[in-house]
Amino acid sequence: MTDVDMEAEAKAANLDSGTAQTPLMIPAQLLYQLLKQLDVPAQLNDLQQACTKAQANLPSIQPVDQARYILTHAQLKGVQAVQLVWRRFDLRRLPALVLHEDAWYLAQLGDVDTINLLSADGSHQAVSNIELQNAQVLWLRGAVQRSKFQVPGFKGNLAARMVLRELLREPSWIAKVVIATLIVNVLAIATSLFAMQVYDRVVPTLSYATFTTLVVGMGIIIIIDWLLKILRARIVDSVAVTVDKRISQQVFDHLLHLRLDIQPKSLGTLAAQVGGLDSVRQFFSAGVVFGLIDLPFVIMFIAFIGVIGGKVAYVYALILPVALVLGLVTQRRLRDLMRTQLIRVNERQGILVDAIRGAESIRACNATWRFSEEWQAITASIDGYNIQQKAINSFSTVSTGSLSSIAYVSAIVVGVLQIEAGLLTMGGLIACSILGGRVIAPIAQGVQYLTQWQGVSQSLQMVNQILVLDLERRPNQTLLLPEHPPETIDLDKIRFAYPESPVQQVNISKLTFNAGERVLLVGPIGCGKSTLLKVMAGMYCPSEGRIRLGDADLWEIDSQLVASQMGYLPQAIHLFKGTLRSNLSMSGSAGDSRLLKVTRDLGIDAIAASHPLGMDLVISEGGEGLSGGQRQLVALARLVIDQPRIWLLDEPTASLDVESEAKVWAVLADHVAPNDIVIIATHRPMQAMKLANRVIVMQQGEVVKDGSPENIVPQWMANTSTSKAETLKLASPRAQIGGARDVI
Repeated sequence: MTDVDMEAEAKAANLDSGTAQTPLMIPAQLLYQLLKQLDVPAQLNDLQQACTKAQANLPSIQPVDQARYILTHAQLKGVQAVQLVWRRFDLRRLPALVLHEDAWYLAQLGDVDTINLLSADGSHQAVSNIELQNAQVLWLRGAVQRSKFQVPGFKGNLAARMVLRELLREPSWIAKVVIATLIVNVLAIATSLFAMQVYDRVVPTLSYATFTTLVVGMGIIIIIDWLLKILRARIVDSVAVTVDKRISQQVFDHLLHLRLDIQPKSLGTLAAQVGGLDSVRQFFSAGVVFGLIDLPFVIMFIAFIGVIGGKVAYVYALILPVALVLGLVTQRRLRDLMRTQLIRVNERQGILVDAIRGAESIRACNATWRFSEEWQAITASIDGYNIQQKAINSFSTVSTGSLSSIAYVSAIVVGVLQIEAGLLTMGGLIACSILGGRVIAPIAQGVQYLTQWQGVSQSLQMVNQILVLDLERRPNQTLLLPEHPPETIDLDKIRFAYPESPVQQVNISKLTFNAGERVLLVGPIGCGKSTLLKVMAGMYCPSEGRIRLGDADLWEIDSQLVASQMGYLPQAIHLFKGTLRSNLSMSGSAGDSRLLKVTRDLGIDAIAASHPLGMDLVISEGGEGLSGGQRQLVALARLVIDQPRIWLLDEPTASLDVESEAKVWAVLADHVAPNDIVIIATHRPMQAMKLANRVIVMQQGEVVKDGSPENIVPQWMANTSTSKAETLKLASPRAQIGGARDVI
C-alpha cells in the first residue's frame, strides 16, 4: 500500500469521524519524545521553534499537515507522517501521537488491553483500547525504519548456509580435489628442478643420456598433471551442477510458499534476487575454485625457493603480504559500490517489467517519455558505477602485474648476489625464477577472486532477502489433516495490516459462516472486502486473531488440504503460459467430461471453437490474447471444475456483460453443493441476490451490517444512491460555479 493511499484513507476516516474542526497544535515535547523512540536524531530547540512558526503561520490545518510543516522546518528529512482514526490503527505500530479528549498524548502499549498515554507535562495515564476508538492518530515513519529492508550483512546469511550445506552434503569430493591439487602442485616443482638440472649438469657436459632421461621424466609428469587437472575439473563441475540444482529448487519452492502479504511487490527486484544464484554458481566453477585451492600452496613454493636459492625466498615472502593487502583494499572499496549498483540494477529491472506489462497504458497516456527518462537516468547511474568498478579492477590488475615484475627483478638481483657469494648456481637461479612464477600467479589470481567474491556475497545477500521471509507454514510444523470437511468458518478477533503500514485493513471481532450459506460482501471501494477474502483463503496471515475451518486453525492445517477444500478467485485474474486446456485444468484433478460441461455452461467453448487449435489454443504470459471478460471466465471455470467445499469469489463478474453474468450465476447455482459455503465480494449485488441468503456490509475494514438480503440490500442501495447523488451534486458545473463565486 502506498503512502498516498494511506493518507487518502486516513483523511476519509478523519472526515467520517467528524473531526474536521480546528485541531490543537502538536506539542514539541511529545514530538521530540516520539522521534527519540523512533531513533530519529532531533533537537528539542529546533522542534520548539518549528512548532512556534507553525502556530503563527498555520493555525487551522490538520495535524498531519502540522507535522509535515514542523518536520520540514526542523530539517528532519526522510520522516513521513500519516493521520488516521484509532480504530483503523495497527497497534503494532506504536508509539504514536494521539489526540484524545482535546489533548495530545504519546501513546505506547501497556498491559493487556491498555494503552499508556504520556501528556506534554509528563503525567501518565492508562486507558482502554475502547476509549480511543474515535481518537485521531498521528503516526510517523522514520527513515531508520527502512534500514531493515536494505541488504543485510553476510554474517548469518541463510543463502550462504544453504550453499555450504549442499557443498558438504557429500564431502568425499573435497578429499579427491585436495589430493589431486596437492599432487598437481608437487609436480609443478618438477619443472624448476628440470631446468636446474639441465643448466647445471647437461649444458656444461652435454650429457645427452641424462638429458633424455630428464625429458622423458618431464613428459610423464606432464601427462599425469594433465589427467589430474581434467579429473579435478570434472569433479568440481559435477558438484557445482548438483549443488545448483538443489539450491535453485529450494529457493524456488521457498518463493512459491511465501506469505503473499510480505512478498516483495517489485517483480523486477524479486526476479533479480532469485537470479542471484547464477553468479554464485559461476563463482564455484573450476577456474575460481582451483585458484583458491592453489593459493595456500604459495607458502610451499616459497619454502622450496628458500631451499634452492636461500635469500631469494625473502623477495617473495615480502611481496606476498603486499599483494594480499592490495586485494583486501580492493574488495573493501568494491563492497559498497557493488551493493549500490545491484540496487540500481534491480530498479531498472522493475522499470523494464512495468514497461512490458503496462505498454498499452503507457502509450495510451502518452507517458513513453517519462519511462524513457527514468530508464536513461538509471542506466546512466549504473554506467557510472561500472566505470568506478572497472577503474578499481584495473588498478588492482595493473598493481598486481607491477608487483610481479618487481618480484622477478628483485629475485634476479638477489640471485646474482647469491651466485657471486657461491651460494647459488645459474640453474638454481632459473629454477627460483620458475618457482617464483608459481608464487606470483596464484597471488594475482587471488586478488581478482577477492574482487569477484564481492559480487558473489552481494548475490548471496539478495537470495537471503527471500529466504528470511516467513513461509505460509512454520518450518518443521506438525500440520493437521482433518478427516471431515469443515462445516463452519470462524473468525475471532481478526486484525490485518500490511507491513510498514499503520492502517488496519481488516478489524473483525467475531464472524461465522456456516455450511449452506451464500454470503454477499458489499461495501465501498477500499472497505476491506478483498483483503478479508485473502485472509480467509490463507493468502495473507492476520496480524492478530484466529481463523478456524471447522475445529482446526487455518494455519495449522496442511496447505494442500486447505487448497483442496477452498477455492479462491482473485480480483486480478492471471493466466499462465500454456494452452487454454492447461489453464482450465491447472490442478489436473478433473476429468475431461466435467471440463467440457463447465466450459459449455460458461460459454468458454466458443473461445475454443473460434480457433483452429481448439482447447490447444496457445495462451501467453498473463493471458495476453484473451479479453478481460474471457480471462475472468477461464479463471472462474477452473475454480468450478475443481469443485471446492468453500467458495471465495472476489468480483467474479466485474469484467462480464449482462448475458455472461447471468450464465455465471446460473453455473454457480448448479455446481455449488447444498452444504458448500459461498462468499462473494461484489459491487453488483442485484444479479447475485438470486443466489444469496445473507449479506454483509463492510466499512473501513469492519462489519457494519449483517443480515438477510431482504433487509440489508435495499437499505444499502439507498445509502449508496444518496452518496452518489451528493457526489454528483458537488461535481456539477453549477456547484462549481457557485463554489467559485463564494471564493471570489
